[in-house]
Amino acid sequence: MTAPSWTMYGGPPGGLPPGPDGIRELFRQIGPIEQEFTIEDLIAEGDKVVVRATNRCEQESFFGIVSRGRQQTFRAMFIHRIGDDGQILETWRSADDLGRLLQLGARIEPGTSEQ
Repeated sequence: MTAPSWTMYGGPPGGLPPGPDGIRELFRQIGPIEQEFTIEDLIAEGDKVVVRATNRCEQESFFGIVSRGRQQTFRAMFIHRIGDDGQILETWRSADDLGRLLQLGARIEPGTSEQ
């Protein structure tokens, strides 16, 4: 599905290696997960395919916040650039990661200014 040079933008902090190794690393970082995507929109034009979806998932942890069995529901959008051979060359990801963290009980606290 992905080209040897595949790259993802907007993914995990620190990025991923290119190509199939990047896909393997992405799934390693995700870890065990039960999820269901509902595709809200699927739009193709030129060499781009856009997917807007709602994801319901239960994951052991997300960005280091343990889920304790809590289900998360969030929206995500992916733009895939497709090569002439039909393989995905690039993926841009935009998802409500902050909303997921808040659903897991993460708290936002004001920082302190150093004087």
